[in-house]
Amino acid sequence: MKKYEIMYILNANLTDEERVTIQEKLHNCLLNNKDKIEVNEKDWGVRELAYPINFNTKGYYVVVTVEAENDLGIREFRRNCRIEPNVLREMVVSL
Repeated sequence: MKKYEIMYILNANLTDEERVTIQEKLHNCLLNNKDKIEVNEKDWGVRELAYPINFNTKGYYVVVTVEAENDLGIREFRRNCRIEPNVLREMVVSL
């Protein structure tokens, strides 16, 4: 099993319900591939961005650690991040 750390930034102007819906959609990409999301999922909350992204100066940061057999779930996660307009940035790091 290979470990990955995923960090993504959501639009800070989302309501709590919208944010939770987007997070569940993104996390289901991983869970549908039988990947394991570890307990240390961290919501860093709203933070100031280092530079504006699409005219946004704040973003909602989420960090997730994932154990995966293969990278299919990770690729699907990244594809969905590119499609979803409320995901400002995403980064996947292999541990």
